[in-house]
Amino acid sequence: MSTKSLRGSKARIGAESLLQSSQKNIVLTGFMAVGKSAVGRKLALKLKLPFVDLDQAIEAREEFRVKEIFECKGEAYFRKVEKENLKEILSRDGQVIATGGGAVMDSENLHLLKQRSVLIYLIALPETLLRRSGSENQRPLLKADDRLVRVEDLLAQREKVYRQAHISIDTEHLSVDEVVERIIKAISRRSAKVV
Repeated sequence: MSTKSLRGSKARIGAESLLQSSQKNIVLTGFMAVGKSAVGRKLALKLKLPFVDLDQAIEAREEFRVKEIFECKGEAYFRKVEKENLKEILSRDGQVIATGGGAVMDSENLHLLKQRSVLIYLIALPETLLRRSGSENQRPLLKADDRLVRVEDLLAQREKVYRQAHISIDTEHLSVDEVVERIIKAISRRSAKVV
């Protein structure tokens, strides 16, 4: 076995033992289009844990797409439903959860996330986030004349809260698999400090 694969095995075992001993959730947060859902699915698969996408849970419950909820009922209604769904999801343990980009902006949500999970902030540059975000039709909060300025403004408003996560991972120039490996290593290091 190579040194690299041996290190990967140790990191995976460390992350699995953290989750088995504490049964905490792993929650991914960060700006829209940073890759929370893609990374979350792969991480859950690797750790053999269930994956929950908060936005998809909201869509299933409301029977509307997030975009439609914003358009028909407004952001305040969406945030209320988001909070209710998050509480319900966090009542269970041992999951990988991808939140929406604004979920942590509610102080009660942030407190609950920090208490019931290992909260991980995924980071990317504004230009990268804009490129990954698709059209403004897909992202209601990015409707603006200058979408890059809108991303920068929203990031500036949220950065201080995002930084309260237990772990931060810079995703710039990394594949989804590389981000997953960095998360596993970071959780393993964190569990070694806790033990």
